[in-house]
Amino acid sequence: MSSHPLVPVTRTRVKLVVFAALTAVALAAGLPGWTVAALALTSLAIPLAVALAGGRPLLRDLLLPPRRAARVSGLAHTPEERERFVT
Repeated sequence: MSSHPLVPVTRTRVKLVVFAALTAVALAAGLPGWTVAALALTSLAIPLAVALAGGRPLLRDLLLPPRRAARVSGLAHTPEERERFVT
């Protein structure tokens, strides 16, 4: 088994969000029940397929938003250099 998935997780996450949104729109618009059910089942099948393909770590990557790196001020100074600038 390879260390990375065949389809990027971000692409799969976008598809999951789109299907969930389409399910909500179909429900709000009063579309037939089979349409809403098909969209809802597809929305549920995406995480299930990811879990079966990549296990818990890949499912966690899909469902949890990516952590953003801490913002850097743009100045790449070490704490000692910053201390010198302040004094």
